Amino acid sequence: MARGDYERLPMYESFKSSFRQRSLVPPQPSPIPSCGSASPPLRTRNGTTTNTRFLIKPRTIFAFFKYALPVTSLLLLLGFYLYEPHIELAFYDRTWVHKEIEPVVPLSNCFEEHRVSPSYNVSQFVYGPKKTEVQAGMPMRMGLDCYDFAGTIKSTPRTSHAHIPPDERTQYHTYWRSDLAPFGPRQEWMIKSFFATQDLTSSRLVLWSNGDLSPNPILQTYLIRYPDAFALKIVDIPALARGTELDGSELLTRKDAKAWVDGDLIRLLLLWNYGGVWVDMDSLLTRDLEPLLEHEFVTQWDCYDKIYLPLNGALMRFRKHSPYLCEAFHIMTISPPPRSDSTDWGALLYFKLWRRLLAASIPPFKILPFCFSDGRSCRLDNRLPDPFTPDNKAGKWTFGLGLEEGGGLDQTLQKIFGVHLHNQWEKPYPSNGWVERLLLRRYDEKLQSKREL
Repeated sequence: MARGDYERLPMYESFKSSFRQRSLVPPQPSPIPSCGSASPPLRTRNGTTTNTRFLIKPRTIFAFFKYALPVTSLLLLLGFYLYEPHIELAFYDRTWVHKEIEPVVPLSNCFEEHRVSPSYNVSQFVYGPKKTEVQAGMPMRMGLDCYDFAGTIKSTPRTSHAHIPPDERTQYHTYWRSDLAPFGPRQEWMIKSFFATQDLTSSRLVLWSNGDLSPNPILQTYLIRYPDAFALKIVDIPALARGTELDGSELLTRKDAKAWVDGDLIRLLLLWNYGGVWVDMDSLLTRDLEPLLEHEFVTQWDCYDKIYLPLNGALMRFRKHSPYLCEAFHIMTISPPPRSDSTDWGALLYFKLWRRLLAASIPPFKILPFCFSDGRSCRLDNRLPDPFTPDNKAGKWTFGLGLEEGGGLDQTLQKIFGVHLHNQWEKPYPSNGWVERLLLRRYDEKLQSKREL
């Protein structure tokens, strides 16, 4: 057989012919067999193939909506009737949790004897006995438990009426950023609440700002009327930071459009330099804070026990040169810079500090229960009524307790220490609403009676 010559086998010719015939027939889609059964029948119409096994008949859809949907709805309603659902959803970045929450870095040496200021008595302020207990040891989510616990803290009668120089009184600090909004009648209510509820012989309110507020006519009246109990001051952050770990740091220039970051920084620096109490401007005080002042404290954010951000600084108290604040400044210097419009120097900072104090076996600062100053932040059945909703829409308060004078809400407001309103400056108080009747009018009445004495 010559090179290139070979015998064509019959099998080759047969395969070639078969291939040509198949290539002339258009491919058909393969039927999808159902699980556990033979391939479903196919029906061809106008050159298309339809799988009749997967068609949903209209009668089936109608039967579902007619029977299954009503039954499901009834079961859900029955479940809500028999059981009380508790659903709380929160989403946290895992990377953030691993980086910012889980590590417990050792404290600095702020509590060591050679670092503590001579004006701060650790034995008395940290380890000494206290007259009142401000932590219940329970979440107090049920009913009026939290408010009733606030009522167990009794004010002590004052025995001395000797004149106390302004700088030696308990300093109450608050802050208003004049570049964000002017100081007006709405902001004045916090000032009125202070003078109507606190002991003016032993306390002084200092309104701090980043600008000069002295020309304001509203504030001028208080400067004239209460020269020893009221003062206006301008914040100098670099000066306040001298002697701390933040001295000269670029962190001191941090601020945001909501005054959260710089506000959180200022409250710590003011308490470090002067000691006393910090009160957010968007608060209304309802009772003398004197029985709380033997403690250093922050407040619980709300009754939901936020696992990573449980603490709030809207109402807080620390003494001058407190080692708690010294440790807070240390944490600020070794942590990532705060994010804008965040509570990194607020709730997150307090929580980091609290955990590190425990790890070092140092008694931490106290945490006031949520309702002491933030009763608006809890469940629908036991939080304070919406301050910006008319009474006729709010209806009865918790457990049918009324909103009228002498009613359940009125009695509760006399037990707690304040109402935090969370920056809702643009919302007006309803005319003759519970805020106006049970708080604002009484502030004016008390101030008028004090003026007449």
